[in-house]
Amino acid sequence: MTSSHYIALTKEPKDDAPLIFAFHGTGGNEHQFSELVEQILPQAGLVSPRGDVSEHGALRFFRRTGEGVYDMADLAERTEKMAAFIASHKAAHPGRAVYGLGYSNGANILAAVAFKHGDLFDRIALLHPLIPWRPADNAELSGKKVLITAGRRDPICPLPLTDCLIDYFEAQGSQIDTSIHDGGHEIRQEELSALQAFLSAS
Repeated sequence: MTSSHYIALTKEPKDDAPLIFAFHGTGGNEHQFSELVEQILPQAGLVSPRGDVSEHGALRFFRRTGEGVYDMADLAERTEKMAAFIASHKAAHPGRAVYGLGYSNGANILAAVAFKHGDLFDRIALLHPLIPWRPADNAELSGKKVLITAGRRDPICPLPLTDCLIDYFEAQGSQIDTSIHDGGHEIRQEELSALQAFLSAS
């Protein structure tokens, strides 16, 4: 996998606003979070790639062999591809804060990149991530601001695995915020409020 190209929705940042990378969930596309980012930070830049894996027509960022069972070799390749894509956009905006947000499969690819390349982001928002392995430690995540949201009854992303992910980031010395509701895999208003506060905090 040599190309780092993705079809992506992009918008240039204004003034000193951050550059935000947004990663859609399975079956979404590059437009899934564009209006939300615009509402939260109108001046922010946006890079929203379209997943390049099709699962029965639903777009994703890496392959899986079943619910919660990842093709780890494919994930490793696509993590490096995404990291190169992010790095190229970051290099085009030197000195600018870079934030990442992702939901479900988008949160998983964002997390996978952060585990290996913690220097790419200043803030990372993971909405309903599912990380069924223990990542290697990474000192670059120390001090990074991380938001993790979840549903206590999420059938796709079980809460114990979310708790393990929170523990992982805490062990790296990251600054953790959480928003956990009583529902399932859906994004609820309290999560959106937490995301808004997380992205717009000075």
